[in-house]
Amino acid sequence: MGYGFGAFLLVLGLVLALAVTDQVSGVDLTMVGWIMAIVGALVIVLTAATLSRGRGTRSVATTTHSDGTQTVSERRTEI
Repeated sequence: MGYGFGAFLLVLGLVLALAVTDQVSGVDLTMVGWIMAIVGALVIVLTAATLSRGRGTRSVATTTHSDGTQTVSERRTEI
């Protein structure tokens, strides 16, 4: 999904909730608009959380000892 889809849902939901005054039989457009706005905001927040989690560097070092055993060490650096 991403920021664009979240922004689209947010804007469309706010327009439905706040600006549309038409009536559709059996459908509350105001409630549909608020639900879309909330889902759009959640998509934006979740996209930001998942994209920021992947940033940083990771280095792996493997040390071979004289007896043939190996030790692997990992180091993560957040940017």
